[in-house]
Amino acid sequence: MAATAMTTLPQFSGLRPKISTAPVRSLAAVQPMKRKGKGALGARCGYIGSPTNLIMVTSTTLMLFAGRFGLAPSANRKATAGLKLEARDSGLQTGDPAGFTLADTLACGSVGHIIGVGVVLGLKNIGAL
Repeated sequence: MAATAMTTLPQFSGLRPKISTAPVRSLAAVQPMKRKGKGALGARCGYIGSPTNLIMVTSTTLMLFAGRFGLAPSANRKATAGLKLEARDSGLQTGDPAGFTLADTLACGSVGHIIGVGVVLGLKNIGAL
């Protein structure tokens, strides 16, 4: 009984499969796979001014603005226990007059994306997007 349900593994010659003439005994190989709907996380890339795109651009821009102009902690400005920002020398080189480094750009951009994804998913959950 177990021998009738077994199939052979596909064989390949480079990137092309070798076509076998042996009959397939399993029903799983004969039935086509069904698509399981759109799912909760469908990406619609209809146009650049889509609500999702505007949310992501806005959140990332605001976070980069906050980091660059001293409203958020960065490599050269650490937060104290009272959440005040103090200047310090991080040792990282930058050509920016405000001391905004590559590490700050990557960190603020990542946090901006995380905030944007949270806003998009929250709005999709309540049906407003």
